[in-house]
Amino acid sequence: MSGPNGDLGMPVEAGAEGEDDGFGEAEYAAINSMLDQINSCLDHLEEKNDHLHARLQELLESNRQTRLEFQQQLGEAPGDASP
Repeated sequence: MSGPNGDLGMPVEAGAEGEDDGFGEAEYAAINSMLDQINSCLDHLEEKNDHLHARLQELLESNRQTRLEFQQQLGEAPGDASP
């Protein structure tokens, strides 16, 4: 049965068996280490994303320039043919 927030109901007695919270120093150290690794991976992904974004911006600008040059050439070609 779900609770008021849609979460599964946890019995109140589950954590009250003489344990403070079920985690010891080793568990907290392991969690901290995993969080540090995740943070490092996210930082690396953010750097890659920024690099890709910059490269895509360069490509977009290059494509705009090429399109403008092509349109100018098309616009000049019929003008050159008419006397």
